[in-house]
Amino acid sequence: MTASTAGQPLIPRPPATVTALRQAIAQIAPAALPAFTRELDEAADQSRQGSDLAPLWRFIAQWSTYVHIQRHPTLAADMRHWEEVAASGDAVQAGKAASEIGRILDAAHAAVAVHQR
Repeated sequence: MTASTAGQPLIPRPPATVTALRQAIAQIAPAALPAFTRELDEAADQSRQGSDLAPLWRFIAQWSTYVHIQRHPTLAADMRHWEEVAASGDAVQAGKAASEIGRILDAAHAAVAVHQR
């Protein structure tokens, strides 16, 4: 993973293309590459079967959001923390974690959407 100065993203925001997202993930979260490839294959198959690009657009939006979060080390650490809390089995803490994960995802989706306009 590339080093970051305090509060700065690890890498510049990549364009919302499969190639750019794959390269970004290879730099900042290489362990996610198998999931990226598997989900890309699934989206491509769904698009071919339905003659519809929507599955590919959803794939791009999902992975653009993931890359946005992973580019910011503090945000990525917060996300991992809340995912661990959600998996802890404590219902009260899981509810709080779901709320925080939702907040992080909503902000990331908004940031990605603004960039893609």
